Amino acid sequence: MFVQALESFISLAAELAVLFFAISFLVNVLQGIMPFDKLNRLLDGRNFMTGSVAALAIAFITPFCSCSTIPVVVTLLQKNVRFGVVMVFLFASPVLDPTIITLMAVMLSVKVAIAYTVIAGTLSVAVGFALEKFGFQSGVKEVVLNGYHPAPGTFNLKHAWNETVKLMRSVFPYLLAGAAIGAVIQGAVPDKWLAGLFSEESWWLVPLAAVIGIPLYIRLSAMVPVSAILLAKGMAIAPVMALMISSAGASLPEVTLLNSIFQKRLVAAFIVSVITMATLSGFLFYLI
Repeated sequence: MFVQALESFISLAAELAVLFFAISFLVNVLQGIMPFDKLNRLLDGRNFMTGSVAALAIAFITPFCSCSTIPVVVTLLQKNVRFGVVMVFLFASPVLDPTIITLMAVMLSVKVAIAYTVIAGTLSVAVGFALEKFGFQSGVKEVVLNGYHPAPGTFNLKHAWNETVKLMRSVFPYLLAGAAIGAVIQGAVPDKWLAGLFSEESWWLVPLAAVIGIPLYIRLSAMVPVSAILLAKGMAIAPVMALMISSAGASLPEVTLLNSIFQKRLVAAFIVSVITMATLSGFLFYLI
């Protein structure tokens, strides 16, 4: 058991480190070549819905897992993009993936895939709007907001590399901690246990599934076939959807990484928001 957990930790830590570094470097390169002023005007306009639709579109075309969204979130915050719109992207990016939605349509049904997309997108906008209205933007750490101010016309690959290394140094301890927690839980929760636990139709299983999904660290690409198995074994659709959204929308590795850029109250609000999104999604599937 210990050897398996250690192997899983090494594999997960290496995967997260490479993925996080590669995406961070790519984002830093794009900062030097993309017209971010135009992107800011699109995302940060006076109309919250316009920015949210743009954030959903970007989330849809960036197939990132919950952890790899963080470099993009950091960049958007440093570029002073509207906080609520950034939160829409943070919630939507891990759960709106065209490849996974296609897989969902094939394995579950087109109706489920369409409903999942509409519900996930709508709730992402609602939660982003709520967090902004309740003033949670003050929960972003100042080191993030003040951490990137390149001079115009000075971009080069060396600068992008240095910025990436700087970000990695600040988040690497959190990345290792998250990988360790994820590795232990990943090997400790079998699919058969999940199927047995959620084989009933009780309403309280929906919020329970939403809570359990966060520490599981099951990627959406893996969760779709797992969900098909759980449904085949008799698990109700509502807790399956709640489990799918919470496990994709947040994970313990991501939460530990968020601690490096968010204050604890914003991290807590993020976790509560994901659980709320997953729970509401599950209940909505009762109506479908």
